[in-house]
Amino acid sequence: MTPRQTILLTMAVFALQPLAFGAWLALIPQIKAELGLSKSELAIALLGNPIAVIPGLQLAGRVLARFGPRRVLAVCFPLQAVLILLPLFAVGQWSLFTALAAYGIVMAHLQVSLNVYAGRLEKSLGLVVMNRCHGFWALGLMGGALAMALLVGVPDVWRVFLISGLSGAAGVVVALRLPRLAGAEEGRAPPRRALRRLPAALILISVFALIIGMTEGAMADWSAVYLAERWPEGAERAGIAVSIYAGCLAAGRFLGDAAKTSLGTVRLARNAVLVAVLGLVLVIGPWPLWGAFVGFALVGLGASVGFPLAVSAVAALDDLYEGANIAVLSTIALTGFLTGPPTIGFLADAFGLRIGLGVLLPLLVLALWLARWLAPVTGAVGAQNADSARLPIG
Repeated sequence: MTPRQTILLTMAVFALQPLAFGAWLALIPQIKAELGLSKSELAIALLGNPIAVIPGLQLAGRVLARFGPRRVLAVCFPLQAVLILLPLFAVGQWSLFTALAAYGIVMAHLQVSLNVYAGRLEKSLGLVVMNRCHGFWALGLMGGALAMALLVGVPDVWRVFLISGLSGAAGVVVALRLPRLAGAEEGRAPPRRALRRLPAALILISVFALIIGMTEGAMADWSAVYLAERWPEGAERAGIAVSIYAGCLAAGRFLGDAAKTSLGTVRLARNAVLVAVLGLVLVIGPWPLWGAFVGFALVGLGASVGFPLAVSAVAALDDLYEGANIAVLSTIALTGFLTGPPTIGFLADAFGLRIGLGVLLPLLVLALWLARWLAPVTGAVGAQNADSARLPIG
C-alpha cells in the first residue's frame, strides 16, 4: 500500500469514529427537556462519561500494547454503534449517567487507538498529517450532528441507529485495511515509568491540551443548549450551533498542517488561542444573536489545532515511550473534554450559562503561556534534554 493510500485510510477512520458521538451531542437539549433535568442535574449525568473514560484510558494503553490499534478499532466500532444508543433509553439522571459511563469505556479505546496510530504514521512518513487527521475527526463530529438535523421527523432511536450502524460497519472495514506499522503491534510494551520520571514537557503540554479539551467539550455539549436559550423560536434547530463550531474546527485542522509549516508550532498555537478568546467573547458578550454564530465559528477555528499540535509534540519527545506519551496526553486532554462540560453546567445552574462559559477565558490565557512547550524537539540532543527535564514529583 502506498503512503498516500495509508494517509487516506487513516483520515477516513478519524472521520468515521465521531459520527455517532456527534449524533448524540445534537440530542442533548432534547434529552434534557424530556427527562426534566436542570443544568446541574444534566451536568452530573454527563459526568458518567469522564468517570469511565479515565480508567478506560489506562486499560486502553495495555490493550493497545497487546493487540495494536487496528484490531482495537475493529472491535470497538461495533461496540460504539450499540452503546451510543443507551442514553436514548434513559429514564432519569442516573440511568443517563450509567449509559454514558458504558459508552465512555469504548470511547477511551477508540481515542487512544486513533492517536497512537496517527502519531506513529506521522513519524514513519516524516510528514505533517496530524492536523488533517483531526480535521476529519471534527468533520465527522459535524456530520453526525448535521445528519440528525437532516433526519428530523425520523424517531430519535432510528436516527442514531442509522448513523452509528453505518459508521460502525464502515469503521471496521477501514480499520482492518490499515497497514501494520513497524513497532505498532509487537505484543509488548516498554517498561512502566514512575510518575517522577515523566518529562516536564509532557506534563506541561498535557495541561495545554487539557485547556483546549475543556474548550472543545464546552462548545460540543453546551453550544446547542446556549443557542436554544437565546433563540427559542429556533430551538429545534439549535444543533446548528454544534455544526457551525465543528465545521470550523474541521476547517482549521485542514489548514493547520500548512499553517504549522509556515508559522511554526508555537506561533500557530498562540495565534489560534487568541482567536478562540475572541470567539468566546463574542459568544458570551451582550451582542446580537449573530455575534454568537460568529463566536461559535471563531472558537472552532481557535481550538482546532491545539490537540493535534500537542500530539505531535509529545510523540516527538521519545521514540521508546511514544505510545505511552500519547496515552498520557490523551488521558489528560480527554479528561478536560469530558469534565469541562459538567463543571460549566454546575456554574451555569448557579450563575447562568454565560458565566459558566466565561470561566474558560482565564484558562485560555494560561494556554497562551503554555504554548511555548510545544516547540519541537530537534535531534538527539533535543530529545535528551527533553527527557532530562523532570518534574519534582515524589
